[in-house]
Amino acid sequence: MKKIYIAGFDVFKPDSLEIGKKYKLTCKEFGYEGLYPLDNQIDESWSKEVARDFIYKKNIELIEKSDLVVANGNPFRGDELDSGTAFEIGYAIALKKQVVIYMEDTRDYKQKCTCKDENRDNVDKNGMFIEDFNYPLNLMFLDCNIVQGGFQEAIHFLKNK
Repeated sequence: MKKIYIAGFDVFKPDSLEIGKKYKLTCKEFGYEGLYPLDNQIDESWSKEVARDFIYKKNIELIEKSDLVVANGNPFRGDELDSGTAFEIGYAIALKKQVVIYMEDTRDYKQKCTCKDENRDNVDKNGMFIEDFNYPLNLMFLDCNIVQGGFQEAIHFLKNK
């Protein structure tokens, strides 16, 4: 059975454990084993440094154990996807693993960018150019499959590929 590492900011939601159970059940229904970052629980008595190191190490191990990665690419705390998720995607790509990113809004990044300068649509409010490659994310995600919708649509995509 192929293993899917489930990446995304869902781990920060109040019901993150229930979300993980639901995602893992969806994986199982489609013949996959889901690996969720919160499968490895920290001990509340640990220092922040020990907990931080444990989480990092265990998530890296899960990515290495997985056959592919399904990642939540929706905006998190701004216009961009979660930086931890971006790292996990990059690490998986470096390991030559297939990555599927699901997003509710797959329009071109420039179209959905909320930080545009009021007078010029090709730069942000700080005068930085806005990437314009007719792609919903930064071009460095080109090796990933982008799926419009949620986690279930990403799993459907994998099954029908």
